[in-house]
Amino acid sequence: MEDIHIEGVHEAFFTPTVNFEVATGHCEISGESYLEETSKFYARLIEWMKKYIAEVKGPLTFDFKLSYFNTSSSKCLVDILDVLKKYQNDGGKIEVNWYYDDTEEELEEVEDFILETGLDINKIPIEI
Repeated sequence: MEDIHIEGVHEAFFTPTVNFEVATGHCEISGESYLEETSKFYARLIEWMKKYIAEVKGPLTFDFKLSYFNTSSSKCLVDILDVLKKYQNDGGKIEVNWYYDDTEEELEEVEDFILETGLDINKIPIEI
């Protein structure tokens, strides 16, 4: 199993930076997510997670540091969180940290993810 490293791109569409590391179980998605083929992009990440859970069975720490994501990205992020919740329910150790601009609107987005998935997410405000 290999790490995933994707450098973010800002052109007509925005691809987030992704770093998933097998050895540490640390996963980070940062930047902006506004993609043309959102499901295809995130499917690769979800498959990596499922493989990690099946083969490595180690702890996972997820850091979300997204300054912007569109609706289709939001759906894929829920899919990631659902995989994490299932792993947690099956006894896996996870930690999810969501870094957000210290605004009411962004805090509400994080709280919506918590309500939708039932997952405990550490809300970490960052100064704009």
